[in-house]
Amino acid sequence: MPLVRIEMLEGRPPEYRKAVLDGVHAALVEAFRIPPGDRNQVLHEHEHENFEIMEGKSLAFLIIEIVVFPGRSLEAKRKLYSAIVRNLSRSPGIAPDDVLIVLLEPPLTDWGIRGGQMASDVPLGFKLDV
Repeated sequence: MPLVRIEMLEGRPPEYRKAVLDGVHAALVEAFRIPPGDRNQVLHEHEHENFEIMEGKSLAFLIIEIVVFPGRSLEAKRKLYSAIVRNLSRSPGIAPDDVLIVLLEPPLTDWGIRGGQMASDVPLGFKLDV
């Protein structure tokens, strides 16, 4: 049940934004083996004066924050980062150096899911130890 937040500059066409969302989700399915329908993503667009980009990055720069249940291996995390950059490079054509990814893993006790139950008390239906 990853929660994905993507931050970018405003002004991109709908198909560009859709490609970003699809690329990140496909990487999560591939690397973390989440169910294909487990899609919780928000894309935020910012005006230029509200989105500072560090020197050396292009206007296509993205910040991707992913909050996930803990338990994935270092190899799965490496695979995720690589897959996101690969997918976004293919479509919509974002340079790998213009992608910043932050992964957060709060414990299962810090998640309220399925009607307000603690995630540690609920059978999740998929493996976390990939």
